[in-house]
Amino acid sequence: MQQFDGFIFDIDGTITSTNDLIFASFNHVAEKYLNKNFTNEEIISLFGPTEDVILRNWMNDKYEDARRDYFHFYTSQHNAMADIFPGIREILEKIKSKGYPISIYTGKGKDSAEITLEQIGVRHFFDMIVTGDDVKDHKPSPEGINKFLEAFDLNPEKVLMIGDAAVDVIASKDAGVKSALVLWDSYALEKFSGLDSDYVFRSVSEFAEFLKGIL
Repeated sequence: MQQFDGFIFDIDGTITSTNDLIFASFNHVAEKYLNKNFTNEEIISLFGPTEDVILRNWMNDKYEDARRDYFHFYTSQHNAMADIFPGIREILEKIKSKGYPISIYTGKGKDSAEITLEQIGVRHFFDMIVTGDDVKDHKPSPEGINKFLEAFDLNPEKVLMIGDAAVDVIASKDAGVKSALVLWDSYALEKFSGLDSDYVFRSVSEFAEFLKGIL
């Protein structure tokens, strides 16, 4: 069975159920500053660039105030609207206990990534965090994966990228690492259309069973 020396996790839809919080945060400022309300699909279509890029494009000279309101809402509503997927903490603990390096590679900006990881109490598990603010090209660019490979001198073939979107699979393939497409978030399941991932897991427990055989 394939053995791995390093693991990379996406955040939204992989570690946490944050999508509803993200939609609500964007609409909070859209309603206040633009008198608009966006559908979930319209907001999803903007994903790729960080929140800051999206807000700058939306708000122009209102950007600073809107950004402040966005992150105040995101932080204050986090516990009510988002949480870690059951079983993920135990998976991170298991990987960490074996001494393998663990990274985050997310399209989220640094602020929202840090807020989420701190709020759900898993920040300390990660040896490296690569956000949309830390790369020149956002996913599906493999830049964030390559940073992890270089930092820990890892063989790409022995690294697993765990994410819930096509961009995670594409980035993995371009970096030469293995990909695990996870479908335990309803939004990921709706988008799944037979992506060519090395592994596909439809539940956290299924992924945990897989890890038992390789850790």
